[in-house]
Amino acid sequence: MKSLRRLLWLSPVVGAVGLASWLGAQPAKSAPDVPKSELKAITTLPISRVILFSSGVGHFSRSGEVEGDARVDLTFPENDINDLIKSMVLQDYSEKGRIAAVTCDSRDPIDRTLKSFAINLNNNPSLSQILNQARGEKIEVSLQQNATSQPAQLTGSIIGIEHKKEKDQVEAEILNMWCAEGVRSIKLSELQRIRFLNPVIESEFRRALDVLALSHDSQKKAVSLHFAGEGKRKVQVSYVVENPIWKTSYRLVLDKAGKPFLQGWAVVENPTDEDWTNVSMALISGRPISFKMDLYNPIYVPRPTVEPELFASLRPPTYSGALARASKGEDAVAFAPAPMAPGAGGFAGGPGGGFGGGRGAMAKSASAADKPMAANMLGGNIANGEGSRQLQEQLRERMNLGAGISSVASASQLGDYFQYVIDNPVSLARQKSSLLPIVNKEIDGTRVSIYNPNVQAKHPLLGLKFKNTSGFHLSQGPITVFEGSTYAGDTRILDIQPNEERLVSYAVDLGTEVSAKNTPGSGKITQLKIQKGVVFTKTRFREEKVYDVVNRSTTDRTLLIEHPNRKNLGFSIVGTNKPVEETADQFRFQTAVPAGKSLSYTVAEERELGTEMVLTNSQDNQIRYVINLNEASTAVKEKLMEALSLKKKWDDTRRDIQEVNNRINTITQDQNRLRQNFRELPKESEAYKKYLKKFDEQEKEMDQLSDKLRDLQKQDQLGRVAYENYLGNLTVE
Repeated sequence: MKSLRRLLWLSPVVGAVGLASWLGAQPAKSAPDVPKSELKAITTLPISRVILFSSGVGHFSRSGEVEGDARVDLTFPENDINDLIKSMVLQDYSEKGRIAAVTCDSRDPIDRTLKSFAINLNNNPSLSQILNQARGEKIEVSLQQNATSQPAQLTGSIIGIEHKKEKDQVEAEILNMWCAEGVRSIKLSELQRIRFLNPVIESEFRRALDVLALSHDSQKKAVSLHFAGEGKRKVQVSYVVENPIWKTSYRLVLDKAGKPFLQGWAVVENPTDEDWTNVSMALISGRPISFKMDLYNPIYVPRPTVEPELFASLRPPTYSGALARASKGEDAVAFAPAPMAPGAGGFAGGPGGGFGGGRGAMAKSASAADKPMAANMLGGNIANGEGSRQLQEQLRERMNLGAGISSVASASQLGDYFQYVIDNPVSLARQKSSLLPIVNKEIDGTRVSIYNPNVQAKHPLLGLKFKNTSGFHLSQGPITVFEGSTYAGDTRILDIQPNEERLVSYAVDLGTEVSAKNTPGSGKITQLKIQKGVVFTKTRFREEKVYDVVNRSTTDRTLLIEHPNRKNLGFSIVGTNKPVEETADQFRFQTAVPAGKSLSYTVAEERELGTEMVLTNSQDNQIRYVINLNEASTAVKEKLMEALSLKKKWDDTRRDIQEVNNRINTITQDQNRLRQNFRELPKESEAYKKYLKKFDEQEKEMDQLSDKLRDLQKQDQLGRVAYENYLGNLTVE
């Protein structure tokens, strides 16, 4: 707007005059401060616009007229000051006006202020801790009357506090003082009064107490807006502060005679101490990023203490290290269903798998008409009579939610958000809440029964698959469901975009029973090949789950079966029954169940698992296992038989080596026995000569065995290399 000439954003990164004044800096010469005595003070600017977000903040605007140089005094809770500094925008709509300054009492952190006094009262110090801080100061103490061992009043200087254990092992705090008579020790429990004789210390102590007292009265802070200019003109201030989120609740009427009717109410709250009178209001369905930052409290940057060069140069330096959906749609996100309360007639749907929401199912489902069960059940139990018949008719009538109520909001897209602009000004007293109708539309919907064994193992849930044809963005909230004009149950939804489909469930379908059972799984090898001595197999595993359904009611049912989506585990749906919807966690299968009939519905899944088996050179049972597999080809079996032939030659050589080693060990043991006999027998004896001859024969055999062992070891090495090379290079399918 051309008339808009003055716009000031209070931001931490803008050095504007208003911000400089706020922080206590000297203002620029082009915008001198106006003396307060010359300003016309205005009590407040009334709130003219409120924009509430579903992320816990509200955008407030205050507007009004000022004349000449004026000051606007506003009051805010201290918790809102940081948001105020971060987001405040000031506007003067006249060419003859400008923003002079924004002022607020700055506040040092209380702990830092308390540290500045001679006696530090931070962290609620005890009497002994206070006296320890005042060591050396002169004090006057008065003792209790029962303390007869000491004079009634003493004057002296504080030496310190001593802790002693008495006879009963109870620790006592002792005040040691230097008095005219010398050192005296007094139990703190015997003190009745203590007074500092140093007027400076006493003054410091009182000032510290005053600071503590003032900190209790810090709930509200005054903010002054200074406007400079001529004549009457319009000004405005807007800001973003914390505010309760606005909420939605819905009513849903089901009736076989027409489309489901949805009515939505927005719940807004005024938590402030100021009435909202004829304010323009908008409700934004979106979650902008919002955060808090401490801009109000003075922040002091700690500074390093620089040591004299003599000491710093003698310290060794240290250095840090160098810093070297097979989805059918993009919106298919499911949510886990909420548990049902035991014994509850209705079901409060949760955010998932279709029960009270889930983001976007990915396929269409057929429709099935259903009679209003609540009306049927109630009607069957009402006694005959004119009054009973009238009540039956009233319960069967469709509730007309639109009678006398129309939406008071206009809905539209606002960038990436969706907004409800309240058509008429809103007045809401302080600390009050208000319900505003924002949706009043028929929607497209189909009755279904939804079965999930993890929610209810025996019965499905009565539900509705609806399409958001209201043209509005529906924010998350609870839904109260009515059958005709009778309460039928509760559910809830998450955020739903226009034309998006969603499932809701609101009651247990007692007329339908489902039993789910798993059939024994089976596995079959579908592929086998050998590559570089490694056997690769693919095995297809098949699992089936059978859902036995009985419809004992008098109306047909459209049953949606929720089956776990196990794509992440490698399973895929096979067979004739295919899902009509897919979410991240669930497949939904649909089947019609006529009244009084039963059926079985089978969901079949398959997955392939690959296995690897290395053909080792230590044993041949693995090779024989592969040869005996029916899935192994003739070429695989022939190649593996050749491998077994090489393995047999190698095994024969290793067996011969073992036999030679056994014979060498036998001869070695026998020669040890002969050497023992040689030491016992005379050389001239016949036995000695006999043993000597046998020893010579064994030595000759040992030489032969050693030669044979060397040959066999060479053959063993060649056989091992040949077998391993064969397996390592074996590739066949």
